[in-house]
Amino acid sequence: MSGNKNSYESPFCTRYASEEMQYIFSADKKFTTWRRLWVALARAEMKLGLPITEAQVKQLEEHINDIDYEAAEARERITRHDVMAHVFTYGQACPDAAGIIHLGATSCYVGDNTDVIIMRDALQVVRRKLLNVMNNLAKFADQYKSMPCLAYTHLQPAQLTTVGKRATLWLNELLMDFEDLEYRISTLKLLGSKGTTGTQASFMELFEGDTDKIKQLEKMIAEEMGFDAVVPVSGQTYSRKVDSKVLEVLSDIAQSASKFSNDMRILQSFKEMEEPREKKQIGSSAMAYKRNPMRCERITSLARYVMIDSLNPAFTAGTQWFERTLDDSANKRISVAEAFLGVDAILNIMMNVTDGLVVYPEMIRRRVMAELPFMASENIMMDAVKKGGNRQELHDRIMDYSMEAGRQVKEFGKDNNLCELIEADPLFMVTKEEIDAVLKPENYTGRSSQQVDEFLSECIRPILEANKDILGENFEMKN
Repeated sequence: MSGNKNSYESPFCTRYASEEMQYIFSADKKFTTWRRLWVALARAEMKLGLPITEAQVKQLEEHINDIDYEAAEARERITRHDVMAHVFTYGQACPDAAGIIHLGATSCYVGDNTDVIIMRDALQVVRRKLLNVMNNLAKFADQYKSMPCLAYTHLQPAQLTTVGKRATLWLNELLMDFEDLEYRISTLKLLGSKGTTGTQASFMELFEGDTDKIKQLEKMIAEEMGFDAVVPVSGQTYSRKVDSKVLEVLSDIAQSASKFSNDMRILQSFKEMEEPREKKQIGSSAMAYKRNPMRCERITSLARYVMIDSLNPAFTAGTQWFERTLDDSANKRISVAEAFLGVDAILNIMMNVTDGLVVYPEMIRRRVMAELPFMASENIMMDAVKKGGNRQELHDRIMDYSMEAGRQVKEFGKDNNLCELIEADPLFMVTKEEIDAVLKPENYTGRSSQQVDEFLSECIRPILEANKDILGENFEMKN
């Protein structure tokens, strides 16, 4: 345990999220970005003819990172305005440029543009980690594409699939999330320099009505901050639907992660698969033999939080009044940051789990063979029909025998004896050898193996190949 023991600290900071993601939502990232935006504004205004000098812009650039936070906090206690407190503090560090800082802008110029920049940078981290999870699952799916296992509908044994094919179901949902994530990153736009109510009236005054220069101003700022465009129209703020759309993507990732982690928790209960486990990891303080799926349980828990949290910006977007209100601010600074911190933590754990999935082939086969007679009964019936049997009569007999075999398993704990019952009935005209030939799990997985190959080659590997320079990341669990 570290940090402040006398006041609340977010578990995202002390237990879950990475330092990388925490920095993106830190005060230092926020306020240095404010200063970068002020530099971009001053430089663009200078190039477009306002009375700002190269020396003033240079002085602003030289003091982007040396923020006197104590002075800013003291000034904010007086002004009750965070932006003006930082304008004043920046001006003290840059006395020659103090008079041109924030020229023509409103608070949302730095506040909203910074929020978009932070979300873009955070989405890039999410993108990288999501790709590494997908890479791990692709390898796993390929390795186990031909291993038969029970498939379930209603959590009841149905037909067979393969271990690798099931992994493609997890991977396909992450692929859907990745595609949405790519779209969201590619369409993020800065607010730009829109003024108090979005009309750019202050810049019309500064540039004496030259609308071309005002449009150039926004383009120059966007380019300096690494964006292709600014929003076409706005009130004082960018539409809060942007936050809602971004958190929709994060919620989608959380949904996919929750599906994966819940499946893994059930498979671990079946003793078919397990999440990785440290040599001295304790499953229970009382039951030393237990191997609890603690990592996947944490994924489930965090995913639940992110999914619920994503409703916050939806309500915020739906209750903004006209050109802006301030009921977004307190909610927004908590909900957006924590959604990213939550997904960061989820993907970290998923990187760890998917890089060390444990498979128990003998247990998987044992569970398959316990159910396979039911699945093979249709093939046995068809063979009997080919030998001259009556399909309806055979079907009725198999239904009766299946009920009896099920009763033997459920009520008396015996093995499934369906095949023995069928073999003993002359109506089926079948020998033990013929039944044994039918009872091969590999015959009941359909196109599972080919589907894995096709999915990986057509949908996944092109993406992984295009991003191979960021693959190979791993995460070590510390708690």
